[in-house]
Amino acid sequence: MKTALITGSTQGIGKAIAERLVKDGWHVIVHCSSDTEKAERIKDEIGAYRTVVGDLSDMRQVAKMREKTGAVDVLVLNASVQYKQKWLDIGDAEIETQFGVNVVSTLKLMQAYYPDMKQKGFGRIITIGSVNQHRRHPELSFYAATKCAVMSLVENVAKEVAPFGVTVNNVAPGAIATPRNAAVYHDEAARKKVEEAIPVGRFGTPEECAGIVAFLASEDSSYISGADIRVDGGMSL
Repeated sequence: MKTALITGSTQGIGKAIAERLVKDGWHVIVHCSSDTEKAERIKDEIGAYRTVVGDLSDMRQVAKMREKTGAVDVLVLNASVQYKQKWLDIGDAEIETQFGVNVVSTLKLMQAYYPDMKQKGFGRIITIGSVNQHRRHPELSFYAATKCAVMSLVENVAKEVAPFGVTVNNVAPGAIATPRNAAVYHDEAARKKVEEAIPVGRFGTPEECAGIVAFLASEDSSYISGADIRVDGGMSL
C-alpha cells in the first residue's frame, strides 16, 4: 500500500486531504508541529496510519522528518504560517518564520523525500499555495511572496524530476472555510464582502481542495507536472 505524508494535517485543508486519502486507500501519516494529543485524536478519527511531530520552523526538526517517517510515495506540503500585516510593518521575526516554514522547509522536505521516489520510479510532490499568488492583498504581501517562491520551486523541480516518474504540482486555494479564516467566515458582513469578490459567490470547503490533491496523488495525473491549479471559485480572475 502506498504511503502519503501531509504536513499540517490536524485541521483545515490538511485534515481534509488526509481524510480523503485515507478513504482512497492510502497509508496516511498525520503531521503536527507540537500537539501530539490532537494529532493522535485526528489519526484515530479519520483512520490514518500514524502520526509524526515536527516544528517546520526549526530546521533541526525538519532534518529529522524523513528518519521518523521512512519513505513516502506522496508528499503534500500543506503546512504554512501567515501573518496579516501591512508591508511596512513586517518585522524580522515574521519574515524569518514565514520564509522558514513556507519556503525553506518545503525545499528541505522535497530534498529529503525525493531520492526514495526516484529510486522507486514513482512519486507525487504536491504543494499547497494560495490565491494570493495571483491576487493582491494589502496585508499579505510577504506571505504571497513566499507562495510565489514555492511555485517557482515547483516549476523548476518538476522539470528536473519528471524523467524519473515523479511529478510536482501546486494547488492554490482561494477563500476556504477553515480555522484560519474563521473570524471572517463567521462575521456575516465580512464574509459577504469576501464573497462579492468570488464569481462562484461563496467560500470553498476544505473537501473541495482535497479532491484535487487526491487526483494529483493518483495514477490518473501521471501526465501533469509543474501545474498550478487554482481552487478559488474564480477569485483570482
